[in-house]
Amino acid sequence: MTAALTVNSARKAFGGLIAVNDVSFEVRRGELLGLIGPNGSGKTTMLNLISGALKPTSGEIMLEGRRISGLPAHAIARQGVARTFQLVRVLPSLDAEQNVMAGAVFGHVRSWGADARKTSRALLDRVGLGARAHMPVSAMTYIDQKRVELARALAANPRILLLDEWLAGLNPSELKIGISLVDELRREGRTIIMVEHVMDAIRSLCDRCVVMSSGRTIAQGGVEETLSDPEVVRAYLGDEDA
Repeated sequence: MTAALTVNSARKAFGGLIAVNDVSFEVRRGELLGLIGPNGSGKTTMLNLISGALKPTSGEIMLEGRRISGLPAHAIARQGVARTFQLVRVLPSLDAEQNVMAGAVFGHVRSWGADARKTSRALLDRVGLGARAHMPVSAMTYIDQKRVELARALAANPRILLLDEWLAGLNPSELKIGISLVDELRREGRTIIMVEHVMDAIRSLCDRCVVMSSGRTIAQGGVEETLSDPEVVRAYLGDEDA
């Protein structure tokens, strides 16, 4: 079976700094893969390579057997890759419903007019913002903006959903709701790559993990075995505590 996403020896250099160093992994259809590692390990850069925000210096990225690396971000979005951002990116002059409609109009499975509005309303209900569909996103809290961003990413029914620390900054009750929402998406059979520091979420949600440190892959496999790998423990805690 063709993997949903294949990353082959992806590399990204910024001058002399190598942010992603020959990273390779696969994501199976319907799998939730955790992409984890200490701060500065290259996780967000890896998502930027997959989504087209950055072009790899070398290597290739395949979506269901078709090369997407090197394509512009809008072309990759239309191929079926949608994402949220570590620092939320919404359209501040629009309300919540219009933000989500933008995902329906410009993404993978495009819809227009009444269909896009219906999709937007259903997704806002799902993320708990149905009553605030016409609130300007600029007037929303940061957490609610994150919910709008997730709804927008889902609006085009993407083949691959990239979540970049979507659970970060949530209080305990919001975190519980957020984990439940991501779990629902997983149970629907969506293919998800999740960059996350909340280990409770990694343990409860992920099918497998890929661990990055200093731009390279140091471990990948089942969640518990990966998190207990001595090199992974060292990367997070340092030699003295490992």
